[in-house]
Amino acid sequence: MDFALSPEQEAIREAVAGVCAGFDDAYWLERDRVGGFPHDFHRAMADAGWLGICIPEEYGGSGLGITEATIMMEAIAASGAGMSGATAVHLNIFGLNPVVVFGTPEQKARMLPPIASGAVKACFGVTEPTTGLDTTRLKTRAERRGDRYVVNGQKVWISTAQVADTILLLARTTPIERCRSPADGISLFYTKLDRTRASVREIEKMGRKAVDSNEVFFEDFEVPVEDRIGEEGQGFRQILHGLNPERVLIAAEAVGIGRAALKRAADYARERVVFGRPIGQNQSVQHPLAQDWMALEAAWLMCLNAAWRYDRGLESGAQANAAKYLSAEAGMKACQNAVMTHGGFGYAKEYHVERFLREAMIPWIAPVSPNLVCCYIAERVLGLPKSY
Repeated sequence: MDFALSPEQEAIREAVAGVCAGFDDAYWLERDRVGGFPHDFHRAMADAGWLGICIPEEYGGSGLGITEATIMMEAIAASGAGMSGATAVHLNIFGLNPVVVFGTPEQKARMLPPIASGAVKACFGVTEPTTGLDTTRLKTRAERRGDRYVVNGQKVWISTAQVADTILLLARTTPIERCRSPADGISLFYTKLDRTRASVREIEKMGRKAVDSNEVFFEDFEVPVEDRIGEEGQGFRQILHGLNPERVLIAAEAVGIGRAALKRAADYARERVVFGRPIGQNQSVQHPLAQDWMALEAAWLMCLNAAWRYDRGLESGAQANAAKYLSAEAGMKACQNAVMTHGGFGYAKEYHVERFLREAMIPWIAPVSPNLVCCYIAERVLGLPKSY
């Protein structure tokens, strides 16, 4: 059993951190103040070859695993970019995984290289306002009409839809009452986001202003049959190849933002002198920060465990959910303690930790709530009765 990163993995983290070094705290503070997608950061990551880290080499990617992507996303968040930097690129990592797994050779050749090169930005259309995490009950319909599907419905909390060229879209193609299982009759599409038939409305939110979140309304939105991924009606099972990696990557980002906050807190505690001594000499300041370090390290090990299992084709649902839960809790607590360590200055934007605290809410809430993670573990791991 070896817990060390390989030399190649260490090199990935160092190289990603090198790209991120060109985008300092002042850059991300400005993005937080005025908004606007960080196109220059996205371009820098693309030019360095990182957007296609999990895309096969024959389609313009690096052909690496979710483990390497996990290392990459933690490095981005830990650089000070936080969730603004991480979520500007992470859909490229997990979102197109169903295409990698289930796409035809023609689809892979057509769909993957533009994502790997950064020529195209994609968004992920799954969540709906009336169904939330009960994905099998989604209401968006895709009706087959000859060589096209016609989509009508609504999605919500769709990141980057303001700037996206394409969308990975989940829609019901067979009414649920005609299906043997609620998971049947749902199909997955990857297609151009035609804004003449898709209305995108941005949602104002408390953090991560640089990366937009949106409601998307589809009205007779047409999707060519050749843009359906895999067999009709099997989309729910296909999307799972994106959801578990998503949980792992979000977990890594939570660890990264927690580590960024912890570093600033420790630096401040060493430098801030009150009553003739550094505040970091006081156990009431030391102990919460020490506890945060331990919690983040433990969460990070669960991230790597979940990613390792996914890359080897092992069952990883419990580990991915546990990684998301533990990392979100540890990241949130580290950001809270960083604010408290700074005292009143923690509330000031120039010290950055209040930005981290606002952004740390994202992995705590999404893509699955802490309570539902507990339900999943209780039911799937411990064998307890389903509670909902």
